[in-house]
Amino acid sequence: MSRTPAQQVEDAAPLTLLRGADLVASPWKNGGGVTREIAISGPLEAFAWRVSVADVAQAGPFSRFEGVARTLVLLEGAGMVLDETGAHARTHSLEKVLDVARFDGEAPISARLIDGPTRDFNLMVRRDVARATFDVWREAGLRDVEAETVLLYCALGVANVSVNGGDRVALAVGDTLRIDTKNTARSVRIDAEGEGALFAIALESIKP
Repeated sequence: MSRTPAQQVEDAAPLTLLRGADLVASPWKNGGGVTREIAISGPLEAFAWRVSVADVAQAGPFSRFEGVARTLVLLEGAGMVLDETGAHARTHSLEKVLDVARFDGEAPISARLIDGPTRDFNLMVRRDVARATFDVWREAGLRDVEAETVLLYCALGVANVSVNGGDRVALAVGDTLRIDTKNTARSVRIDAEGEGALFAIALESIKP
């Protein structure tokens, strides 16, 4: 499977800039939408974690992912309603931009579009091999994050990000800055400027 096009950023920290305009769209088998993969750990069939953006064109059931924790965020459109059936029946409503839904990948879920297509941010983490924290940063400032991999996704507006005092990287809507700390200090200091919203995802593998 081909990897997402990326531009290596020369900086003091190991950074990779992933431009939203370079992401490749993969159609769903059922024709209900397309997915653009941002980053993945491991093969698609057995990933530890996966981050992507999906354009949902029509209502229908979600694919099931056994053992996977999912986080879904509305990026564009009038929204959707996720109907979860089974033992833990409930409804997840994404009615405005940046609304978040969290659910188990194995849960039986069907999506209803409120008024036309949507674009959604999708984080999937296999619970027995990885863990993740997901935060929405709406204000500029300094933050310390500790993880093996940190992803900063620009969801709204523009952002200028500096990592560990390095040169600033400009992010437009749809761009992602990936920070890998495996061979460096695990804690990174992130200085974010700009108006809008950044998704900060901190990803860790679970040691056996």
